[in-house]
Amino acid sequence: MSTRPRERGWPPAPGPLRVAVVDNHTHLDAIAGVLPAGEAAPSVADELARAAAVGVDALVQIGCDLDAAPWSVDVARAHRAVVAGVAIHPNEAVLHAGVREVAPDGLEPDPQPRHEVGLDEAIARIADLARDARVRVVGETGLDFFRAGDAGRAAQRESFRAHIALAKELGLPLQIHDRDAHQDVLDVLDADGAPDVTVFHCFSGDAAFARVCAERGWYLSFAGPVTFRANDALRDAVASVPLRQILVETDAPFLTPHPYRGRPNAPYLLPHTVRMIAQVRREEADDVAAAVAATSARLYGPW
Repeated sequence: MSTRPRERGWPPAPGPLRVAVVDNHTHLDAIAGVLPAGEAAPSVADELARAAAVGVDALVQIGCDLDAAPWSVDVARAHRAVVAGVAIHPNEAVLHAGVREVAPDGLEPDPQPRHEVGLDEAIARIADLARDARVRVVGETGLDFFRAGDAGRAAQRESFRAHIALAKELGLPLQIHDRDAHQDVLDVLDADGAPDVTVFHCFSGDAAFARVCAERGWYLSFAGPVTFRANDALRDAVASVPLRQILVETDAPFLTPHPYRGRPNAPYLLPHTVRMIAQVRREEADDVAAAVAATSARLYGPW
């Protein structure tokens, strides 16, 4: 067995795409937190430059807590290649609601403190930020039932519904975080009415769920997991919906595509996901990239 240490630094840059594409969902603010000890995070300008060098010429920077959201708006104001999305993440909503509980699996929740700002006030601050012209998305919001108990799920639903209302009020796309909650997300969207543009960020369902979403006119954004060897069901989902309803994203610095799992992710690695989608659909990468770019412009407007 090899004793070589596992690589932890930045993966090499992939070959550039010939048609530029948009990273539909990334968290540049979080990159520093996943780097090896002592390694400085690249600047936003550096991240944008190395993304552009491989054909990723624009991105949606998502700020989903009360620190990241205003930072994201500032970055979008400073860099024309960036537009922002703002929201309270469902797991953050639980903390703003002051919920501390035992999760359904019997494990204690992560030892995070309750936030001093209540949920209503947190959402109000997001609503103020969302009115900035450089904000083009309300999100990510939704439901994450991986560790939430009954009280946490109730807080997440309350937050999700408020974000749906905000997106409809402002005429902005909604980006949804859906973890272990497919049917519950559908139930909320059906009850409240989905915004005109609804995007499932980092889509994680199977082909049947993908078709349900596509039939309702929603968009599916695929990230690094579509490249993972065990994710045949996710690749089936990619093949089962119209290309015009597909987006791509990194969710950086998380979900680094194969073969670089466990190493930092960033927008410059998006070509791996684009090429896998093209392979699964038996289409040219140029055609996939062109379709994604056109859909992104239609949904989010000009950068």
